[in-house]
Amino acid sequence: MIVVNTETIPGYEIVALKGLVQGNTIRAKHLGRDMAAGLKNLLGGELRGYTELLIEARRQALERMLAQAEQLEANAVVNVRFTTSAVTQGAAELYAYGTAVVAHEIAGKAEA
Repeated sequence: MIVVNTETIPGYEIVALKGLVQGNTIRAKHLGRDMAAGLKNLLGGELRGYTELLIEARRQALERMLAQAEQLEANAVVNVRFTTSAVTQGAAELYAYGTAVVAHEIAGKAEA
């Protein structure tokens, strides 16, 4: 599956649009992470617990989006975007979306 955040894929021709695909996950903060984050706010530095939480959420949302693209028999997703929103205090949604397409390689033009 080719995944790009552009409207086109260099070296490929989009021959069919399959539609919007999306994946999301809602994650809640962990009490231990909250306490560590409070300390970091005083001392400064990266909030590693939250960084790890967002990395996992992004991975899961992307996997769900790609599963939807596979169901539509797409071989690529173009114009991929991520967004977040607060659902409730202490919980946030990470949402991935893009356009599922069928793309064919243009002979001799695809980039490695």
